[in-house]
Amino acid sequence: MNLLSGAVNVVSTVVAMIFIDRIGRKPLLFWGSCGMTATLGALAICFSQAVLVDGRLVLPDSIAVAALVLANLYVFAFGVSWGPCVWVLLGEMFPNRYRAAGLSVGASIQWVANFAVTMTFPIFLAGLGLPLSYAIYTFFAAFSIWFVVRAVRETNGRTLEQM
Repeated sequence: MNLLSGAVNVVSTVVAMIFIDRIGRKPLLFWGSCGMTATLGALAICFSQAVLVDGRLVLPDSIAVAALVLANLYVFAFGVSWGPCVWVLLGEMFPNRYRAAGLSVGASIQWVANFAVTMTFPIFLAGLGLPLSYAIYTFFAAFSIWFVVRAVRETNGRTLEQM
């Protein structure tokens, strides 16, 4: 499964590299956020169908296949958007004299967010269960759609001085 997810991530990153300068960063982020929201929401629904068997969560076969497909679609949506686009935007959005500081603060915030997801998932899982945990992350993915629409400025096709 890790090999499959890794392959999907590599393919999605290549797709992002092909399209990032053709269609822009903001459209990739927008559609990636939409894909992440849809897949996380669908995963929350899938996991609501799980039953506990001998202390393990078990999904019906058709739901299990759907969850696997959805999980890899999530990886693709992230890998074609937020994975690479954030790094490109961080390198482009700050004026030259503030670029190093801005990039380091932006990268630090990204790593703090990654840490927050890593730390909260087991807590949410134990306290709320799998469906509600995924529903919370679905909310944040949906918030990212709003964030992209309202706060992200397209940098494609602009000089560093124009940004």
